[in-house]
Amino acid sequence: MDGAIPKKKATADQSAWRPQTRAVRGGQVRSNFDETSEALFLTSGYAYSSAEEAEATFKGESAHYQYSRFGNPTVGMFENRLAGLEGAEACRATSTGMSAVFFALLALLKAGDRVVAARQLFGSCHYIVAELLPKYGITSELVDGGDLAQWEKALARPAQAVLFESPSNPMLDIVDVRAVCDLAHKAGAKVVLDNAFATPILQRPLEWGADIVVHSATKYIDGQGRMLGGAVLGDKAFILDRLQPIIRNTGPSLSPFNAWVLLKGMETLGLRIERHCANASRVADALAGHPAIGRVLYPGRKDHPQHALAMKQMSGAGGVVTFDLKAGKWAAFETLNRLKLVDISNNLGDAKSLVTHPATTTHMRIGAEERAKLGIGDGTVRISVGLEDAEDIVADLMQALG
Repeated sequence: MDGAIPKKKATADQSAWRPQTRAVRGGQVRSNFDETSEALFLTSGYAYSSAEEAEATFKGESAHYQYSRFGNPTVGMFENRLAGLEGAEACRATSTGMSAVFFALLALLKAGDRVVAARQLFGSCHYIVAELLPKYGITSELVDGGDLAQWEKALARPAQAVLFESPSNPMLDIVDVRAVCDLAHKAGAKVVLDNAFATPILQRPLEWGADIVVHSATKYIDGQGRMLGGAVLGDKAFILDRLQPIIRNTGPSLSPFNAWVLLKGMETLGLRIERHCANASRVADALAGHPAIGRVLYPGRKDHPQHALAMKQMSGAGGVVTFDLKAGKWAAFETLNRLKLVDISNNLGDAKSLVTHPATTTHMRIGAEERAKLGIGDGTVRISVGLEDAEDIVADLMQALG
């Protein structure tokens, strides 16, 4: 050794990395300080070395950062990491999961267009499709997500967009992604799939034919109930040419701090999802044997109506379990009120176990008639199974059930 400073490490080929490595290191860009943790760039604007550089930036001829509503180094690392994990060409982060859903649809649709969606949607997504988009001249049609015949009928005429969740919130319905995507493409539609429940760890919809994937990063990607965030993923033509101009000019931007939190959350995503799945499976089995419960829905159980399809499309069944109490609303409320460990909350994906009554919270505004079509009864309860010891979660549920 002659005392010379060694050269920088060679740049790794991230395309060869496996999912867990991508979740820890994907998209990382280091500053001149060579920090090991991702840098947090809390800045709204950026300085230019010259007026000419500013002009080139505004003309799109320079990759220099312009304004954090348009782009930010920390947000960019989050976008690139999630894109690598999801297997997408590009990603744009948004302020919330709902803004991701809305702006993905807005980038696809205009007055006179038509969207077909599974009626098994989160309450706010249902509102966008059934009430908001029709106000702007966009026709919407809802179908039973698990019924291919309904999809085939609805997509027998042209459409521009298809939207569904799989698994769905809260009844954990599974959509045949490949079959619906094939029908949608024949009708001229782009498929938008909400992958928040499965995460890229358990399901990669683009590999099954979906065109666009949306996430509520608030859920499992953060994983600890700390902040809000969303993401839209797809090919570069859609993300850069259609979605980005809308996001740049309307402002549903993810804050750099939230992006940094999400980056740190993704480092443990694979480990957490493995534990969520194991705990949820234990909870589902325990609930299934209780006499007060009419049914338990969990895609990992063989008695789930779409178990085989779920296990074909997913590498695990997820961390959410839904069950029905035979005695209805009063029994559901009594059970929730007796819980000592599990918290009552409409959120999910947290390290802590959370339980909610969908008919009076997340799906209250869609009305009793639509809830009945979805199978959401007055006795339906959804539990987001956390990372506590599974036996402690089961014990708390059993004592609450009485």
